[in-house]
Amino acid sequence: MADLNPLAKRIHNVSPDPVRLTLDDGTAAVFRMASTEFFQQEFQAEGSREDDAADYRLVSSEDNESILVGRQPADAEGWEMIGTVVEAEAADGDD
Repeated sequence: MADLNPLAKRIHNVSPDPVRLTLDDGTAAVFRMASTEFFQQEFQAEGSREDDAADYRLVSSEDNESILVGRQPADAEGWEMIGTVVEAEAADGDD
């Protein structure tokens, strides 16, 4: 069996503590994951961003090489793809 995605493992290991995610467009924000789980290699997480009322979902790409981020605004039903995680680290207590 292939290895788990290293970014997904880091997000999973840091949670439920806040995690700072950097996306492929350079956006960086602190997220709090309500749940993280692996289904064999596939990763899924749900949470919120500290500066936004929307819901967020993280999922592994079809090839498990990337972690994709979707956003659902508080007043909407659909999800929008907002980017790919390129870095994940424990957030400082000052955030």
